[in-house]
Amino acid sequence: MLLTVETLQLIGFAVLGVASVVWVIGLLRLLRREEHRTATGRDGRALLDRVPRQTGPAGPPAECVELTAAEREAFASLVRQLTRRR
Repeated sequence: MLLTVETLQLIGFAVLGVASVVWVIGLLRLLRREEHRTATGRDGRALLDRVPRQTGPAGPPAECVELTAAEREAFASLVRQLTRRR
């Protein structure tokens, strides 16, 4: 024990340290819970399932663009790169 530090100061420092750890743990749990709520709705459905479709009578008509062979290969390469990372 340090001779220059009083017992009450040591107790206060320990209480402050414990309170800080409890606060950080609570904050992390709150952030995880909010992230989960953002990813899924309250009823458990994925958020994207609840987004209305953009095509049909109320939305713009669907568009289709033909890609060249080089564009198709570049897109396929990009998809391969993205799926390998997971």
